[in-house]
Order: sequence, then C-alpha cells, then structure tokens
Amino acid sequence: MPAAQKVGIVGAGVGGLVLATRLADAGIEVEVLEKSSGATALGSGITLQGNALRIFRELGVWPEILRKGYAFDTLGLRAPGPEATVLAVLDDVRVGGEDLPATLGMFRPDLAAILTERARNAGAVVCYGASVNSLSRHDDGVTARLDDGGVRHYDLLVGADGLNSRVRAAIGITERPRRTGMGIWRAFVARPDEVTRTDLYYGGPAYIAGYCPTGPDTMYAYLVEDAQERNPQEGPAVMAALAAAYGGPWNEIRRHLENGANVNYTHFTTHIVSGPWHSGRVALLGDAAHSCPPTIAQGAAMAAEDASVLADEIIAAMEFDEDVFRRYWQRRAERARTVVEASVQLGDWMLDHSPEADVPGLMHRVAETVIVPV
Repeated sequence: MPAAQKVGIVGAGVGGLVLATRLADAGIEVEVLEKSSGATALGSGITLQGNALRIFRELGVWPEILRKGYAFDTLGLRAPGPEATVLAVLDDVRVGGEDLPATLGMFRPDLAAILTERARNAGAVVCYGASVNSLSRHDDGVTARLDDGGVRHYDLLVGADGLNSRVRAAIGITERPRRTGMGIWRAFVARPDEVTRTDLYYGGPAYIAGYCPTGPDTMYAYLVEDAQERNPQEGPAVMAALAAAYGGPWNEIRRHLENGANVNYTHFTTHIVSGPWHSGRVALLGDAAHSCPPTIAQGAAMAAEDASVLADEIIAAMEFDEDVFRRYWQRRAERARTVVEASVQLGDWMLDHSPEADVPGLMHRVAETVIVPV
C-alpha cells in the first residue's frame, strides 16, 4: 500500500496534473486545488521538447497531443532584415527517443484541457476557484485552509503552484524568482503555410525573434527584448513595430499584429530552491521549486519530470517518512539545476553581447542531460 491514501496538489498546471494522474492511476485519492476559475492557460503557444513528450506518452495522452499540436524535427536560423535569409537548418536532437519528434508546438489551453481530462478520468478531483490561504502541518498530515473558508485535510500536500508559490512561502522557503533582465512579447496568430518549424532570428531590435507552429492553422510568435515596464494595451502596436525589422513569415505576423492580435508580455525570471524541496509532509515541484527563462524551452518538461519522479517515490514507499521527499529531491536537483543554469547563461550571453558564447556546446550539454529518462 502506498505511503499516502489522500494527496492534495495545489496548482493545475502541467506538473500538478501529471502528478495527479500518476497517483490516481495507482489508486490514491487525489484532490487538485486550482485558484483559477476553470481549465485555462495563457492564450498562447507552448514549445514541448521530447523529454516532455516521453512522459505524455507514458500517461497515454500522446496520440491526442500529437493530433492537437504540430510536430517537427528541425530548427531554422535566419538573418534579420527584409530578406530573412535562411542561414542554416539544423536537425534537433530527439531527446525523448528516436520514436518521438524532437519538438512539438501546441496551444496552451489545448494541453491544459487534455491533461485535465486525463487526470479526471483517472479519478482525481480538480477543484477550481480553490485558493490556498494557509497550511498547518502535523505529524500525520497537512491541513489546507482556503480563501473561501474551506478546510481540506491530506496525508501529503504538493505545491505545484508556480513562480509565486504560496505553498513555498508557507513552509518557510525564502528563495524567490528574480528577473534576469529580459522580457518577451508573445502573440497567437494564424500560421502561414511556410512555417513548418521554429525559426530563430538573432539580432535587430530584439535579441531573438522567433515563432513556433502550434497546429494546422495556428502558431505563436515571440520577440525577446530588454525587460521593460510595458503597457499591455499597447502590445500589438509595440510588437508590430519591433517585428518590422524581420522579414519572411514576420511580414504576415505583422499584419495580424496591426489588426489587434492577442498579445501578452512577461519578464524572464529564474530561481532554484537550494536545499530540499520539502518540509515535513509538504513538497514542491515545477516552477514552485525551480524556474528558468524559456530560452531552451524546458520549463514544462522539467515540471512533468518532477511529477513523474515524485509519483514514483510516493507510490513505491510503504509508509511515509521524509526520505520519500528527500529521494525525490536528490533525483531531480542536479538535472533541474543544469537546465536552469543553461537557460540563464544563454540569456546572459545575449545581454552581455559576449564573444565567448558557446551556444552549441551549451545546447549539447542540455541535450545529453535530458535525453536520459528520469
């Protein structure tokens, strides 16, 4: 019998839903507390690398994700300017295995819906509008008090509640995300026929201009700049002005922006909890424990991997002691740190205009790390 009979998970993101599904499949009672009002996510795209796809295949949702998303195996590099000259087309490493594509782009809300349905079909209860206010830890369990006055009792509780995790604060962990100095504009737009992979443009008014197909008719485009306090209402116009320096598919993207496409802006942040990712019967995963800027598109994969490893440890243990969570942390800490530090380093090289940047070497190190199954 597993170490816990009832587990609470705070946050219905990728990591929280993967963990909920794995535990529910093992016969454990699971309740997911999600503060938002429904199964929503930022209305943009997400880039998923093969190590994330490997876990989705293990959950049995890979066929639906493949049907909803857009898979590809190459990466294009283009020059800034109106010609958008293709400088190189590189084969991406299939870090999920040769029988999975290297990369898949997807509409974020579609991914959230697929994972939510899978968790519910496994028997997990997903509660929306459930915002955790405080925690009380006991020798034999955890009590969560909600903003609406509700009270929940669990054998174990997992904070999968993102960058500004309330669970992390509640267990006395003081590390917080810091801004790295970059900001990113994202727009969800129609896909031109010529966009069949991610292309990256380095240089011009943005550090990176790029796009990723997310389905037969959709894609998301992004521009990375020096972090600024931006007015979201001005987003389409500002993004269109930056995009004027890039040709090729950006000509059509710019037309969508000028017509008021859905745009959002976020700052790049990073952190990693330096010590164990738990206290007593409460543990953290995903962005609550570690976060990185999206420069190598590993955020969702790291959360999914955390969830898979944590589920392994909970299911395998016959009774709970803190070694369950300690083993999870020991299995994940070095791998997560490698990805976080590489993601930050890539951004720092661009901010510093460093002539010493070894991007191929850095990407090779990351690929060597994540190609090994968790």
